[in-house]
Amino acid sequence: MLYGHGGDIYTYEKDMLDFSVNVNPMGPSERVIEAVKRSAANISAYPDIRCRALGRRLAERLEVPADHLVFGNGAAELIYTLTLAGKPEKALLPVPAFSEYEQALNTAGCTVEYEETKRENGFTIDEHFPDRLSRETDILFLASPANPSGRAAEREVLLRTAERCEELGIRFVLDECFLEFLPDGEKRSLIRETGRFRTLFILRAFTKIHAMPGLRLGYGVSSDERLLEQISQVRQPWSVSVPAQEAGLAALEDAEAGRVERTARMIGTERRHMEEELQKIGIKFVSSDANFILFRSDKDLFHALESRGILIRDCSDYRGLGKGWYRIAVRTAEENERLIREIKSILTF
Repeated sequence: MLYGHGGDIYTYEKDMLDFSVNVNPMGPSERVIEAVKRSAANISAYPDIRCRALGRRLAERLEVPADHLVFGNGAAELIYTLTLAGKPEKALLPVPAFSEYEQALNTAGCTVEYEETKRENGFTIDEHFPDRLSRETDILFLASPANPSGRAAEREVLLRTAERCEELGIRFVLDECFLEFLPDGEKRSLIRETGRFRTLFILRAFTKIHAMPGLRLGYGVSSDERLLEQISQVRQPWSVSVPAQEAGLAALEDAEAGRVERTARMIGTERRHMEEELQKIGIKFVSSDANFILFRSDKDLFHALESRGILIRDCSDYRGLGKGWYRIAVRTAEENERLIREIKSILTF
């Protein structure tokens, strides 16, 4: 199986510094780690298929009905089950985009059309995008902040897209997995609009903001009861483990204690500093809103940095980008300084 994502630490030496995957550089909290340890006493029982305890707590935090939530083995599982459940025939995919959207659509035998976004707009949709939608489309996948550019779409543009999709009967899957890294992320979110738009499906994950990709926990929010029932019929029943559910509950306690807000502030400070340093070096990058930065270089930085013990994401496999594009995560100040120092050294050698 070809590994097409970041975070492939298993191919390399143990001590590689990984800038290829975009998770909270603070790591999982002690509260989450302790919850996982305690959950080991309960692994003789099957997990709650409906994730009821987690669902009640998350519904309170998001201010949505608990029966509008669906959980999965990471956001990726929900991308696949949603596609299999809805059986779309024609999809629209703004590119560049997260590869799992296209793979899931291909698995379902869906025809995919591509909307190329512009570099000058941060590789995200513009104000004209909603007007280009038509009844020929069954499903639209879109991320805000976009992956790999990190640029968030304007909320008004997203609202107009949701309105247009509702009018045309297009399933609008809005991936907000990186939105919590923005200080004003909740203000930008369309989660509370799901009751208004039946065709809107919000995709989120504990993976990124709570640094627990190894546990796999994602969720979706939708008011379409029929769709949620279809998803329950096509998914595997115990996809969210006991440790993952307990970790999710602990992560919500972290969120209530302000850990998400602290992370967003730290990421914002570090990202701005990294962009300033990249500009000094002369590297052209896409100004980001999230916890990663997309940039271009004629130098083979992937292999040059790999030889120095640092992994970055080679984005040449993203549709709409190509050779010379790279993505780096925003990590701690010390780690970011090391990356910038190594890039300077490589480009001036």
